[in-house]
Amino acid sequence: MKRSLTNCFKAAGVLAIVMGSFAFTGKMVNPTTEVYQAGGAAALKGKALMDKSDCNACHSVDNKIVGPSFKEIAQKYKSDKTAVAKLSEKIIQGGAGNWGQIPMSPHPQISQADAGEMVKYILSLAPGATPAKPATPAKPATKAPVKKG
Repeated sequence: MKRSLTNCFKAAGVLAIVMGSFAFTGKMVNPTTEVYQAGGAAALKGKALMDKSDCNACHSVDNKIVGPSFKEIAQKYKSDKTAVAKLSEKIIQGGAGNWGQIPMSPHPQISQADAGEMVKYILSLAPGATPAKPATPAKPATKAPVKKG
């Protein structure tokens, strides 16, 4: 009973932090505009997946809530070639230590592919980042002209 009550107070504390941060930012954001500015159509899927998840309870685009802002994450990992795989795994497994001692809860219900889309959106928020573009199919090889004579 004591542990259950303690967990209840912890949850209430996190909720108070989250609600308080929204009250103090006083900024209305149009999610569609934000997505297009951050990475265009390539970021829409990751943003939509994040909106369906509980990401925004602990993170926001610009401000630290419980965890770091998405822009802070993007800045830290923008030149890391393994960031998509590394951060996708962090979303699914959870963990602590990279941004302090407050743990990030695991999200085992999120697939590796969906976590990757979420990370691509986050990385698109880095200053000067170029949005991820879908791969274009290779053009068929053309034969070199044959000279006669």
